[in-house]
Amino acid sequence: MEMPGQFSVAINTSEINRIDRARNVTLSVELNGRILGDVNREAQALSALRQLPPGVYQVQQGELQQSSELFESFAIAMAIGVFCVYAVLVLLFHDFLQPVTILMALPLALGGALVPLLVTGMSFSMPAVIGLILLMGIVTKNSILLVEYAIMSRRQGVPRFDALVDACHKRARPIIMTTIAMGAGMIPVALSLTGGDPSFRQPMAIVVIGGLLTSTFLSLFVIPTIFTLIDDLHIAFKRHFVSIAADAQTLAKP
Repeated sequence: MEMPGQFSVAINTSEINRIDRARNVTLSVELNGRILGDVNREAQALSALRQLPPGVYQVQQGELQQSSELFESFAIAMAIGVFCVYAVLVLLFHDFLQPVTILMALPLALGGALVPLLVTGMSFSMPAVIGLILLMGIVTKNSILLVEYAIMSRRQGVPRFDALVDACHKRARPIIMTTIAMGAGMIPVALSLTGGDPSFRQPMAIVVIGGLLTSTFLSLFVIPTIFTLIDDLHIAFKRHFVSIAADAQTLAKP
């Protein structure tokens, strides 16, 4: 009687995982205290991942996928936060233009927050985003101190230039004191002197310190300039609408 087939020993997979009905091979990496963005950037630089065979592609899973989703959520949250701050300032100042002056302090802080990350070689990670959100509140508060004092002085009949100079002179001390206190509290975290894993807290502290330093000193020069431009724009709009109203009354007379 002949054998119905041939038997041989071979190596095969014990199970096959699939994602969207496509075969999947999972690659797990231990961070060991390193930042997720740095590890992912080094992995993407590998030639094996840059030159994948036809039909083979990457799918982010695990912590990397969660981080990407959180970035999108934080971007939406920051946009909503800026809009809410603008709405509250409009209600407080009864003006739609001057709150723009206060919010212009945010770009000043953004540049100072990102440059230290580039200098230290850290990636823009989730802790850095949390530091930006923390920075938004502090920077906005400093700008409010300047603009509010200038508006109050103008309501008392003080010329615009004198009101801005007086605001910078009298509000500079509390602004600088707040910056020094906040920055001094963040220095041990930025230098990893607090113990434990510094991969989460260190980028956040660096972002806060860098943003505070740049926004504090630039706001004393940039915010008064923007205040002047916005005020000139407000005066121009007011004159334009007054002129239109006067012309309408003239045409309405018999």
